[in-house]
Amino acid sequence: MKNIIFGSIFLAITCWACSGDSKPEPTDTPTSGEVTIVVDESFQKLFDNQVFTFEAIYKNAHVLVDYLPENEALTRLINDSCKVVVMCRDLTATERKSFEAKNLFPISTKIAEDAIVLLVNPENNDTILTVEQVKSILLGKDSLWSQLNKQSAPEGIKIVFDNAGSANARYMRDTLLQGKDFSSNVFAVKSNPEVIDYVSTHKNSIGFLSVNWISDMDDSLTTNTLKKVRVVAIAKDTASEPLKAYQAYIKTKEYAFTRNVYMINRQTRAGLGMGFVSFVAGDKGQLMILKAGLIPAVAPVRLVQVNIE
Repeated sequence: MKNIIFGSIFLAITCWACSGDSKPEPTDTPTSGEVTIVVDESFQKLFDNQVFTFEAIYKNAHVLVDYLPENEALTRLINDSCKVVVMCRDLTATERKSFEAKNLFPISTKIAEDAIVLLVNPENNDTILTVEQVKSILLGKDSLWSQLNKQSAPEGIKIVFDNAGSANARYMRDTLLQGKDFSSNVFAVKSNPEVIDYVSTHKNSIGFLSVNWISDMDDSLTTNTLKKVRVVAIAKDTASEPLKAYQAYIKTKEYAFTRNVYMINRQTRAGLGMGFVSFVAGDKGQLMILKAGLIPAVAPVRLVQVNIE
């Protein structure tokens, strides 16, 4: 009898020890459960809609979103504080090697083509700039509006970004300035709406943000924004036509400051992270990207039946 009791206790202890060492199996699926993602705050408007629609279709799915600067998004992905990030660049070879060293192989999915727009105060008539002028402004070579236009007042230019670690600041520094530092008159606030508010109240300022903040004309926030600021047309050089970031010019790359948008998923199994990426890259998600003023990575197909008699 004692042997039976001892054996039962030993078996119970053994089972408890084994269960303590094992990790719980994931319970999420591509259309249910919970997942945390981090989105560059440039795309908050767009992904608020994406998440709302996804959860409306899949009632058992809960996508928790943090809107953060691009550099913080990448840090969280590396630290496994989230499963999916949305950024305006793909992972570098070095970053991929750091994941592979942990036996992780993140999947990058291009979901859109975006553009950076420049905003000025409604009282500012300098609404046409060349790429070289933008570069000179960011480097501090042209620090007065009168240096760009002799008819403008000799007042200092204030340049504002949404965040020092944002995709917008990183793109302009790395792509346009080839890694050179911004001038001392460049500073950052804490969000894209703050960029809009600053430009609307400071006559000599110029702000940088994603085109999706000013392109959806069915959105009241967009129409209200365009009442408070003016959008700058950009010419690639003095011989080129100044263009605004309309979808046609983003697609053809005629507009100067275009970039790709990626969703990077470290959850390579068939979980909710992968399910949400598939949704955004699918027909419904791509249509929302189109409506937001960006270029979908996969153009939605519309079938038109023509009856020939």
